[in-house]
Amino acid sequence: MDDADLPVLIYSTFPNLDEAKRVGDALVGARLAACVNVFPGMISIYEWKGARQADEEVAMIVKTRAGLTEEIMAEVKRLHPYDVPALLVLPTIGGSEDYCAWIVGETQGGRT
Repeated sequence: MDDADLPVLIYSTFPNLDEAKRVGDALVGARLAACVNVFPGMISIYEWKGARQADEEVAMIVKTRAGLTEEIMAEVKRLHPYDVPALLVLPTIGGSEDYCAWIVGETQGGRT
């Protein structure tokens, strides 16, 4: 498998379920992601502009291939309601050969 085809997970958070679903649907529709998992019901505790925050958020994990990472991050930033969205790329070290091939097949419409 080419390095650009290696599966990666991209983690992000959103203020609510509708926003996460909107962005996830756009990524799958553009064939940038094979699948997007959305996890509602999360509480995030963090500091922003000098003030402690505790907000309900929704986590999203994008299943894609390494070669699409930069394009996905640019698209999420474009669509995201936050000024500084959480975007973390999580490399994988293995997985089911059939599942990894499915990710590649589902994202063939995206770049490299």
